[in-house]
Amino acid sequence: MQLTVNGTEHDVDVEPEMPLLWVLRDELNITGPKYGCGIAQCGACTVHIDGMAVRSCQLAVGDVAGGVITTIEGLGQPESLHAVQEAWIENQVAQCGYCQSGQIMQAASFLDFNPAPTDDDIDAAMSGNLCRCGTYPRIRAAVHAAAKKMQEV
Repeated sequence: MQLTVNGTEHDVDVEPEMPLLWVLRDELNITGPKYGCGIAQCGACTVHIDGMAVRSCQLAVGDVAGGVITTIEGLGQPESLHAVQEAWIENQVAQCGYCQSGQIMQAASFLDFNPAPTDDDIDAAMSGNLCRCGTYPRIRAAVHAAAKKMQEV
């Protein structure tokens, strides 16, 4: 099966029912998406499929073959961070950091569809991404900051 992940083509020899998260982590050694709950409820495994945020722990790899998959590793680079990554750093969002790749991927996809969100919009869009450290006020501030950065470009 052929997958495009972070702009690179990969041939993987796996069962089509295998969760995308396991293919990314175990077959391709892409470890940004994390295993959190295994039932698509916490958001730690969030990646983009054709720009849309999805939970990779419950998504069969066979269902995404041919799609463009982006993980946190492909969102930005150290010398050219994505606006959401910059805002996360500036707002010191991360505490333990475990959920952060999923939070950032959710926020980046959300802002592509809603470039000028309200607090309520952000709360609704980010509600499926859990943060066990409770950094929700900083997450909201970072999403607002990223939206502003993206509008300036």
